[in-house]
Amino acid sequence: MFNTIRRHISTGKNTSTLLRAQIDINDILSRPKEYESSIRRRQLPEDLIENINYITSNRPLQSQLFSQINEMKRERDLIAESLKSKTGDLQQFKERLKEIKTALKPLEKQVKTLQEEIYAKAESLPNLIDKSVPADPLKEEVVQFINCHSEEDAKTFKTLSAHDHKEIGVSFNILDFNVASKVSGPSWYYLIGDGALLEQALIQYALSKARKRGYLMLTPPSVVKSEIVSACGFKPNDQNNEKQIYQLEDEGKSLTGTAEIPLAGFHASSVFPSGTQFPIKYVGVSRAYRAEAGASGRDTKGLYRVHEFTKVELFHFTTAEKAAQELEDLKDMQVEIVTELGLSAKLLNMPTSDLGAPAMKKYDIEAWMPGRGSWGELTSCSNCGDYQSRRLGIRYNNDQEDRLKHVSTLNGTCMAVPRVIVALIEQNYNSEKNEISIPRVLQPFMDGKDKIVPN
Repeated sequence: MFNTIRRHISTGKNTSTLLRAQIDINDILSRPKEYESSIRRRQLPEDLIENINYITSNRPLQSQLFSQINEMKRERDLIAESLKSKTGDLQQFKERLKEIKTALKPLEKQVKTLQEEIYAKAESLPNLIDKSVPADPLKEEVVQFINCHSEEDAKTFKTLSAHDHKEIGVSFNILDFNVASKVSGPSWYYLIGDGALLEQALIQYALSKARKRGYLMLTPPSVVKSEIVSACGFKPNDQNNEKQIYQLEDEGKSLTGTAEIPLAGFHASSVFPSGTQFPIKYVGVSRAYRAEAGASGRDTKGLYRVHEFTKVELFHFTTAEKAAQELEDLKDMQVEIVTELGLSAKLLNMPTSDLGAPAMKKYDIEAWMPGRGSWGELTSCSNCGDYQSRRLGIRYNNDQEDRLKHVSTLNGTCMAVPRVIVALIEQNYNSEKNEISIPRVLQPFMDGKDKIVPN
């Protein structure tokens, strides 16, 4: 598989900018109600439905104008032939040519404007929703519990204060927020000693799991062109116009909030050759940057929601026929990792209101975090169908149909380091011994240590 990937990388077409998104307008025209349903179930702004109405109303007009233009061009070509052969009423032909030229210019301008508007409105629409996503737009479905039998079983911990990761980490001198606040501002942090070692252990453990499952490692850039960010379905601001992405002024570039973005962009504006064995699977480690404007309360306490962190990300390029099963494979890998870490957690099939625009279906894993007094997200994985590939221009040679098709993309968290550290500290802290036990699978990456004690 890796030989195929390397061969593709060496011969793939690279461009400095993306081509126009290759949206399937006919798909929107053939099932507008499904797109309307996707918008409503995701609880997105109603003006997106107006975009569908615009497309369905104006696409026939655009086609009609195309036909009119083509007919006039055919007449123009016939007249040109007659003038060339000097047959017929030449003066009348010349006058008609002028009429056609005069009429064509505004028609072509109108068609171009319509086309740009139609594609812009089509590009704004979210993906369709997988049939197995829960019907209630606000309520997730618990698929299974991990290392526990129920929510109550997961909550068998002591007092809240005894298990707050920030309090424990600061007292152990493995976390520092005060100095980081002076150096960088709120929601930044230092990992110190065994805290820093724990981060590296989680990264190396996650990478080892991914390599064993056939993932090729990439170290992606953390700064990408903003058009790549947009093509992946990420927006600079949320629905409340709160800033979510750090952008580099005057450069048209952004800091990535996840390695999903540069991994998706790795094959932008390219075609996988005939015979490519899908899936193509990458694992990338990167720093992730989140503006997180508008976040407040317990979510901003400690490591749970920070501006910068290390994340190990999984990414698949595959075919539509294989995508659903690969989402299950991604989910199973995440469950295996959380199981081996010994964390009490639950696997959720997420509701439509929690799906980003690219996602057809998404699984989350949430761990019980006693310090927060609630569940907190550790991982997510999504099937994005061809939403991203149509905007990034990524296709493959379909040998059976003898044509180019857009790939499907999937992404999943392999390790979001700070969130996992929160869960490990709060679930594994022993107040009687004043120590934090280290999961067995991490000990080889922690210099053989089986616990963290105050430094």
